[in-house]
Amino acid sequence: MPREALRVPHPVLHRQILAILAAWGLPADQAEPTADALALADLLGIDSHGLALLPFYDELRRSGKVQCAPPIATVIDRAAIAVIDGGGGFGEAPATRAIDLAIAKAKTFGLGAVAVRNSNHYGAAGVYALRAAENGLIGLATSAVWNTAIVPTFGVKPMLGTNPFAFAAPGRRNPPFLLDMATSTVAIGKLKLAHMAGKALPPGWVLDTHGQPQTDPAQALIDRLLTPLGGDRVHGGHKGYGLATMMEILSTVLSGASFAALRPTTAERYDVGHFLMAIDPTLFRPDGGFGDDLDRVIDALRASPPANPERPVMVAGDPEHAARAARLRDGIPVPAPLADQINALCRTANAAYLFDPKSS
Repeated sequence: MPREALRVPHPVLHRQILAILAAWGLPADQAEPTADALALADLLGIDSHGLALLPFYDELRRSGKVQCAPPIATVIDRAAIAVIDGGGGFGEAPATRAIDLAIAKAKTFGLGAVAVRNSNHYGAAGVYALRAAENGLIGLATSAVWNTAIVPTFGVKPMLGTNPFAFAAPGRRNPPFLLDMATSTVAIGKLKLAHMAGKALPPGWVLDTHGQPQTDPAQALIDRLLTPLGGDRVHGGHKGYGLATMMEILSTVLSGASFAALRPTTAERYDVGHFLMAIDPTLFRPDGGFGDDLDRVIDALRASPPANPERPVMVAGDPEHAARAARLRDGIPVPAPLADQINALCRTANAAYLFDPKSS
């Protein structure tokens, strides 16, 4: 029988991630924000971008594509804007520095915008947008991706990453509105789940090498030809294609990072780019009405009649905030196979394994 998932308290999960990162050689000022971002993703229910990333991150560091103790530097700092060089390390530390700098600039100028280059995977975009919202600001976070997966409308070759973005805005009574999404129709993880379940894919998720709908999940995982958000043009895929390109421009072209489709295969680093922005709504609404009006919008959306009474209307962020409350109370579920992977990483890195009940 399948083993039950562990239920791990958030502080223990955070310490476990931190222990592994420290054993890999990340300095404290980079390990801390990385662990913060990954543990918060798990707390919010974004399980694919939390603890589960560590085996992938281990592959990145072993391949030499990521430095574990890179020099992170602010290379441009002018009024409301800045550019940060991530030094070729993991993306969480430079992205956290970027959103914190954007927040500080927004509180001075009303708006702060910081681009990041020479970075890598930075976890869940929503973590950074939410950081701004929890400081009373509107937050925007975008990122390019190290590998291509999205096929342009009318194309047959992947040219863009899944290029996620997140937007967060603070209400006065309600938790922040939080939209966190990729710009592909479906995540790669959904293909893996379909493959494991032996189920065919719905037409429109991915394409075959001739540009036709692919329903075989095994072949889809090999080809990696995701449609942009919406699918084909008839169903609005050209809009998703435009959004994915917009995220590429903000994350890559603006920062001077590498466009994955044009990066030489011999490149030493992936050179991923991000873009972080914060806006102070009180400078637009000095009467303090932004938070009240946002609450009214959110309340009205939730109160709108549902098609199915058992599935009430929600707004973006509701599932994450609900997951956070439940997981703070009950612990974060860690599937047994993932716990085994983390245990193996700990043994290899000579780090303490903290999910042992005797260690928790």
